[in-house]
Amino acid sequence: MQVLILRYRILCSKKSRKNTPFTPEIGFFSVIPLNDSDMKVFLSRVSTIEQNPERQLKNLDGFDYVLTDKCSGLIPLFERPQGSKLRHLIDTGKLTHLEIHSIDRLGRDLISTLEVWNELTQKNIVIVCRNPNIRNIDENGKIDMFSELMMSILSTMSAFEKSLIKERQMEGIRVRKEKGLYGGRKIGSVDTPERFLSKSKNKKIMEYLDKGTHTYQEICKILGCSMSTISKVKSISKMTLN
Repeated sequence: MQVLILRYRILCSKKSRKNTPFTPEIGFFSVIPLNDSDMKVFLSRVSTIEQNPERQLKNLDGFDYVLTDKCSGLIPLFERPQGSKLRHLIDTGKLTHLEIHSIDRLGRDLISTLEVWNELTQKNIVIVCRNPNIRNIDENGKIDMFSELMMSILSTMSAFEKSLIKERQMEGIRVRKEKGLYGGRKIGSVDTPERFLSKSKNKKIMEYLDKGTHTYQEICKILGCSMSTISKVKSISKMTLN
């Protein structure tokens, strides 16, 4: 502990010599937490490696971790590199306060954003969003009524969005059936490992995995797939080889 504190003081002194304020590096402790079960985290994301997250990284005093992902917003929050670290802090009961620059940092769409918001609220983890300026739990430990109203409206919109998606899917299936083009899997049938791996996108995933020249995150961006799909392809291909 003494070594960590000394390292922290050295870093701070180096920054002060340059007359610049000390700001935490991505994924680095901004302070040495006295209690690792009471952690305050700032989460940000930019879509590409070339984008600069500096616009989001302001007023960071007092945060234990500053986590920044550089990946597509289509990737689910907890499947992102820094998002998986956040998941660990939640599951171990260490996270008590999460701050974000904007509400869309929590998910890839309205539905997933609400799921994360509701999960953290149920776990009594404070969420503070800077844009728009809302929070789930106020400073007195009670549900913030204004934010609750906003999230209720979003929840209603989410339910409406789900029904529209379902309606469009059923309409599309009906039209394709009428044209004799619908080839959906029959009820009760099983997608075999061979059939799963023979799909064009899964074949491309295996090609990238065999090359070993790209990370999961890069493959996701190139092929427009999720990390869970890549993991599934990898595990099934191993099974078929064994």
